[in-house]
Amino acid sequence: MANAALFSDAIERARSHAPFLASALDVLPELRETLAAGRIDEALLMARAAGDDAPDLGVALRRERLALALALAIGDLAGALPLARVVEELSAFADRALDAAIADGIRRRVPDAEPAGFSAIALGKHGARELNYSSDIDPILLFDPATLPRRDRDEPGAAAQRVARAVVETLGRVDAEGYVFRVDLRLRPASEVSPLALPFEAAIGHYESSALAWERAAFIRARAASGDIAAGEDFLRTIRPFVWRRSLDFGAIDEIGRLTTRIRGAYAGGQAVGPGYDLKRGRGGIREIEFFAQTHQLIHGGRRPELRLRGTRAALDALAEAGIVAGEDARILGESYDRLRTIEHRLQMVADQQTHALPADAEGLDGVARLDGLAGGGVLIAELAAISEAVGARFDALVASYAASQAPAAYTPAPTDPFAIRAAGWTGDRFRALRSPEAREAFARILPALCEALAGAPDPERALVRWETLLAALPSAINVFRLLEARPALLALLVRILAHAPGLADELTRRVELLDPLIDRSAFDLPGSVATIAAGLLPHERGADYQQVLDTVRREVGERRFALGAQLVEGASDALAVAGALSRIAEAAIAVLGAAAVAEFEGIHGKVPGSRLAILGLGRLGGGALTHASDLDLVFLFSGEHTGESDGKRPLGATLYFNRLAQRVIAALSVPTAAGALYEVDVRLRPSGAQGPIAVSFASFARYQREEAWTWEHMALTRARAVFGTDEDRGELDAVIGAVLAKTRDDAELRGEVLAMRAEMAAHKPPRGSLDAKLSRGGLVDLEFLVHFLQLRDRVGLTPDLGAACDALAQAGVLAAQVRRAHDLMTRMLVAGRLFAPDGDYPPPASRELVARAAGCAGWQTLLDEFAAARETVAGEWLRVFGSALEIDR
Repeated sequence: MANAALFSDAIERARSHAPFLASALDVLPELRETLAAGRIDEALLMARAAGDDAPDLGVALRRERLALALALAIGDLAGALPLARVVEELSAFADRALDAAIADGIRRRVPDAEPAGFSAIALGKHGARELNYSSDIDPILLFDPATLPRRDRDEPGAAAQRVARAVVETLGRVDAEGYVFRVDLRLRPASEVSPLALPFEAAIGHYESSALAWERAAFIRARAASGDIAAGEDFLRTIRPFVWRRSLDFGAIDEIGRLTTRIRGAYAGGQAVGPGYDLKRGRGGIREIEFFAQTHQLIHGGRRPELRLRGTRAALDALAEAGIVAGEDARILGESYDRLRTIEHRLQMVADQQTHALPADAEGLDGVARLDGLAGGGVLIAELAAISEAVGARFDALVASYAASQAPAAYTPAPTDPFAIRAAGWTGDRFRALRSPEAREAFARILPALCEALAGAPDPERALVRWETLLAALPSAINVFRLLEARPALLALLVRILAHAPGLADELTRRVELLDPLIDRSAFDLPGSVATIAAGLLPHERGADYQQVLDTVRREVGERRFALGAQLVEGASDALAVAGALSRIAEAAIAVLGAAAVAEFEGIHGKVPGSRLAILGLGRLGGGALTHASDLDLVFLFSGEHTGESDGKRPLGATLYFNRLAQRVIAALSVPTAAGALYEVDVRLRPSGAQGPIAVSFASFARYQREEAWTWEHMALTRARAVFGTDEDRGELDAVIGAVLAKTRDDAELRGEVLAMRAEMAAHKPPRGSLDAKLSRGGLVDLEFLVHFLQLRDRVGLTPDLGAACDALAQAGVLAAQVRRAHDLMTRMLVAGRLFAPDGDYPPPASRELVARAAGCAGWQTLLDEFAAARETVAGEWLRVFGSALEIDR
């Protein structure tokens, strides 16, 4: 069927089955002829101009609305306009109409005024640009008393109410030419007692202190639509923490479940698919798809900005892309949503009424079906039944997975159960977090599972003591209990963390919200590149200040480090991969905080022309393999001449400038804030050590390394790499380091210095315990000394990555290939040991299998045997290369 034929068929169906459209076709003959010819774009332009010669704004908007309704309906029925285009056009008209009504309302009182200080925040489908064919709009009207134009004698509040009333009257008035929009202002704060328009500050106060759970969900799709857009966007930015909470709020999720139950009860007659079925509120209908998306957005959007989308289809696609919702579920729900919305539009085309229910009579049902191009009502009912079942089943499963039990499980401790008996004393006044009835009720629901998990922990007493420590540290715990109830696997993981990982347990007592990200499957994925991680460490708010950057980085790094620790507890990732991830996270933190510190410093002191800050990472950071306990070994340098001067309002000489800037970066990385601590920074590897300046020029650094540096400093340099700076500066530093390490050295002299250094270190730093993979003789320190000696002597394998250096030296024939295996085993042991046995001694018996697994061994005894073999490998190479034996405890 040709394009014109499709439009003719659409017009015929409209005349036969939609009285409202039939009337509009008669009233607008020129538009009808344009549509009959299939010229939809021209028809839409005509519709937008339909009110150009109207005597006043209200008439103009009513005429435009009628013409647009006709053009969109025929274009839709002809298949020329997809649903997304239809709802976008309807929403754009609502924006224009609301904006014009606001401006008209202001100018009625102040004729020459430029509209300002009055904003309309669109909610629901209008906010999402998904407006219905025949819909009301639900704006929240806000004003700024200081900028709203008004007469001198008018109070700001009274002036704002006049504007609001004018808006409602202009858009809602009905006459022979129809209406523009029904305006519903009941979604504003405290609508039963509040004025039609509220001051911005009053609205902010409401959302920050007394808003209800449903209001959070409503603001997922909020948009500054009309009026003073900039002021509206500022308002939405201000209340963003209310909508997108980093800590999970399972009370809000419960509220959505209860709201759904109430809706199904209130519209019981329209729940089952058949005549009278409610497309919006019925089981498996439009609202359940919207709630499905919004529930996941409320849970995950506080930590994942990419999920903060207004559109339902866009949100479902993003949830699938993030791995939160199954791709098939997102596809089925999305396609169902589009089809339900299309049928909803057919219902509303019939009589231009905001209805969502199928006709109760067979004739009416057939008419809607045939308007849609179907054979009859039976075909439509069958299609909707399949959609309702697919959607309803998925939404029921979602609500069941989050909804709290209606009553706490009865729990009576057995007389001989020490854990249950001890737990019985937790619900008194001992713990602040359990003093409210709501907290005790939520706790009662997890108590059986908690006691079972504690009793089954590898070290029950240890886990129990740490649980009580955690409970004592919580000022409030209702959300924690609800989270653990909704995610039983997370409760089991929590108990394993308490039993095995004292460092992680201590972190939880300071920040229990560290558990929140673990509900995402992505928390058990390794983080991406440094650039990807750095992008995720930045504040989401535009224009965030320096302190906000510091706090955000601390929160984000803390969450990522904790998640990596949980991966080790669960055995989800190789300890070597975790070490690399910890290093990338640290480098990303340096990138973000370094840039923030530079920007803050330049705001006061300007820039030093031709000079820039660069930072070298050494030690485990330079080698790209940190542990949870690692500090950051940094050297601060600057390009250009040391004789320069900054060009700011408070100029400084280059050396003083970059030393103060380095101190600022160190503070950014190390000083605790309200969001917690970050890293310990060690700058003792800088030129001249503690006696030298913190930052020196590239030229001074190069000269020092060539002429004054000790052998141990060159050994440290083998693991140096730039972790902050421009590509140009990084390249220059690589060249400096490469030239120093390529220097020809006397074998005997180098050997003597290396052995003397290692002997002195062994005398002052003995092993901390029997499992100290770092300081035990034949351990990682001896391996590092051995590798660094060969790197400097033979100028081979000059890479900061110690494992890669082992491979390169083995390839060159100067180191046994088995050393790489020893390196990997002992590095895994070090990473796991810092988490599970931080004192370097054997962990408690219950944790030993976990440590063995993290080290890549089949069991505890296998770990001990392989550790002994690895040390023997290093000792054998030590003897072969240095001609001296290592004293290894056997």
